[in-house]
Amino acid sequence: MFGRWLGNRTNRVQRTSPLAAVQTPPSAGVLSCRVLDPVHEPVKHAEFAVSDAMGRKVVAGETDPYGSFVTTVPAGEYRLSVSAEGYTPYRASATVGENALASLGDVTLQVARPPELPPAGDWEIEPTHSSIGFTARHIGLARIHGRFNSFAGAVRIAEPVEQSAMHVVIDAASIDTNVRMRDDHLRSGDFLDVARFPTLEFYSERFVHKGGNRWAVTGALSLHGVTRTVTLDTEYLGLGNGMEGEVRAACRATTELHRDDFTVSWQTMLARGIAVVGPSIQVDLDVQIVRKA
Repeated sequence: MFGRWLGNRTNRVQRTSPLAAVQTPPSAGVLSCRVLDPVHEPVKHAEFAVSDAMGRKVVAGETDPYGSFVTTVPAGEYRLSVSAEGYTPYRASATVGENALASLGDVTLQVARPPELPPAGDWEIEPTHSSIGFTARHIGLARIHGRFNSFAGAVRIAEPVEQSAMHVVIDAASIDTNVRMRDDHLRSGDFLDVARFPTLEFYSERFVHKGGNRWAVTGALSLHGVTRTVTLDTEYLGLGNGMEGEVRAACRATTELHRDDFTVSWQTMLARGIAVVGPSIQVDLDVQIVRKA
């Protein structure tokens, strides 16, 4: 009786184990980890990637609201990398056995030093190593990618940086989606109407530090004869030197524009009521600025 009681108790513990519901295929095991910050709070949405011994990515994802992840992988040797905004990446190795749990326990990420900010002064956008691209939804399915090939801009870095200013001018006729007929339509009165509004302009005097290397750059965008406030979600990438020793700084930025906000409201529909062009446009910028001599 005593033996049966112990057996039943073991079965109950196994059934209530957090891994009891994980169906482990043959020749596979489970890898887990919990990601914490320096004050032992969970880091949710930290990105993790698991690679095999050959460096091939096996699985990737984000931690849950409690900073944890659990994943099933074939038994073997693995490398784990964990990264999160504002923290130094973490890397470790793990051996996963068949029908076994390999837990790395609690992993503490250390706060990363933000990259050095550009010094005060006048800078200009270097178009050869910069891009202004956009993505639009087509007939509710495919995404159409395009860019503007001609633009110029200047940035005045202040001390402190939060008081900086920038001005960018884009040639509307330089729109390019790699299809001439479509580009001609985008230049027409249905969309950008470049004959009446030859440029798009963005001017900002509001740089807000969001922590780490994240900034919000808010300003006025003039497009199609209408001016609206737009915020660029910006990732500052740091300083570097060009081939001739010139000082450069780089950043990536994104924002979403709604066509109706700028009266670009061409609304041709398909027979089943789906708009040919989606209502919003995703804008992606990769920018290098060069310090003026």
